[in-house]
Amino acid sequence: MANQDLNPQGGVQGTSYIYDFGTTPNTRTAVSQKVRLLTPTYGSTAGLSQIGVVGSFNPTHSRDVTEVRGIGFGDKVAELVPSVSAVITASFERAMLYLSDMFAATGYGSGLHGPVRALSHHRWPFDIEQQLVFSSLADWDLGEANRGVSGTPGSWDGGVKAIEFPQTVFDNNNNYQTRGHTAIITIYEACWFNDYNFTLSKDEGQIMESGGVTVSDVHDLGSSYGEFMATGNDPTISQTGSIRFDPV
Repeated sequence: MANQDLNPQGGVQGTSYIYDFGTTPNTRTAVSQKVRLLTPTYGSTAGLSQIGVVGSFNPTHSRDVTEVRGIGFGDKVAELVPSVSAVITASFERAMLYLSDMFAATGYGSGLHGPVRALSHHRWPFDIEQQLVFSSLADWDLGEANRGVSGTPGSWDGGVKAIEFPQTVFDNNNNYQTRGHTAIITIYEACWFNDYNFTLSKDEGQIMESGGVTVSDVHDLGSSYGEFMATGNDPTISQTGSIRFDPV
């Protein structure tokens, strides 16, 4: 029998009951039950698949902002100058499976599938795809309830796409021909693990793995980035920004 916890099919990394989907509430507030995290699976070349039994995911962005002051002008900040942004990091927690540990679930030959036991054995980085999946209520506002919206690659909405869900039972009054939602895509590119740990405790039966990664770049998968990318708050193209830059 094939390894049911590491045989990517249908967009997820496994086919055991661990990977069964449930329903989620429809709210305007984003809920974590709908967020999908996709990583490469060891032994598969089919792309990224949804990683299972993740307890938490915590990306962190930061940068220093330096104040510019001048002698003779009192206690006044003349300008704030953003420094180079710090490298982005992320951490996540996952339940260890006998047939798929965290390393195997991010593309490394680990555990049952190979000799990787330590960070020093990692020779290549991996990508993480985060899908912030909309509720039907939010899709309804976009005019595409139960279908989802896809943006245009290279355009301002290139990082938005419609994703499809598997068929489930329905009643005679709601025979959905489409089963999709809008998702905002964020790609954490070329990630390297910088820490990994798990705890064996006499008081806990479940073994949880924790890992931290350093991220080379973050983007939306579909846009072209550069000096004149649309970022908002630009008064030179009549957008509302800070009154400090108001030419009037």
